[in-house]
Amino acid sequence: MKVTKILLVDDHPLITEGLRQLLGSQPGLSICATAGSVQEALARVESEAPDLVITDLTLPGRSGLELIKDLGTTYPDLPVIVLSMHDELLYAERVLRAGGRGYVTKDAPTERLLQAIRCVLGGGVYASPAVTNHFLQALVPGKSPTKLSFPLERLTDREIEVFELIGLAKGNQEIAEQLGISPRTVDVHRAHIREKLGISDGSALTRHAIRWVEAGMIRR
Repeated sequence: MKVTKILLVDDHPLITEGLRQLLGSQPGLSICATAGSVQEALARVESEAPDLVITDLTLPGRSGLELIKDLGTTYPDLPVIVLSMHDELLYAERVLRAGGRGYVTKDAPTERLLQAIRCVLGGGVYASPAVTNHFLQALVPGKSPTKLSFPLERLTDREIEVFELIGLAKGNQEIAEQLGISPRTVDVHRAHIREKLGISDGSALTRHAIRWVEAGMIRR
């Protein structure tokens, strides 16, 4: 039996260890390495030559989406599955467009991740039934796909991460530490978000972000 080597990319040791135990117990799967950042992940891909990468989106410094794009340039045949707590309707399309082959939320049943792995290793692309249904609505004559009620589509991937953390009542220092960036960079992202969404000041931005999170449009 061919053994599939998997690289796990997540900066939370408990998550990584849990995945190591889960996937390592499956026939034909082996965890060849782990990484906690994009830079470390790229080094592990070069040294370990994995057959599959499973990555979180929120990583210190650079995001999982940036990792997918980097891998797509250097290792175009290496499939990547995202395992994240971010809202799948908001992020799954971004992941697939970046070159990812699957998207699974961390609160999904274990079997869903295993389904995604089997699907991707078989040459397919995996998305949950909810995401698949959302995309298929665009193909139904006379029926428009569900639109987000707030124009987050205008934001970059990093700006969405910052917006989400603002909605979770995180201050600049907390956001900077979680994303591995400087407080000054957080300020720059805040300014860009306000400009793109037409929000007048920081207080209004915080109110909008909190309402967005409370409405369940972004879930953790």
